[in-house]
Amino acid sequence: MLRTDFDQQWQALAAEVLTGMKEWRIQHPQATLREIEAALDERLARMRAWMLQDTALASEIADLSQLAREARPVCPDCGTPLGPRGKSERHLQTHGGQEVVLERSYGVCPTCQAGFFPPG
Repeated sequence: MLRTDFDQQWQALAAEVLTGMKEWRIQHPQATLREIEAALDERLARMRAWMLQDTALASEIADLSQLAREARPVCPDCGTPLGPRGKSERHLQTHGGQEVVLERSYGVCPTCQAGFFPPG
């Protein structure tokens, strides 16, 4: 099922960044611009990671078993639509050094038997 119910979580994350920065600034009144930027980047990186994860999981490809064969991604070697082979979890690092966890369908080519973690 396509996940699209993350608006409230994103709003809460944005509010956390705003209030967190305000509190941080009160606690660090002598901070330099570089220190302020680092504190802001740290908070934004956490929010960015959640948004990346939620957006990636909102893809229909997150669950190949729910897609019609003709709508599935194809094998890059032979062009055959991939078949679902259960779900697999991937742990990725963002540019901000945050971990993103994606649980998505793992696909297998019925012709080549090659396995893929489809993009999208």
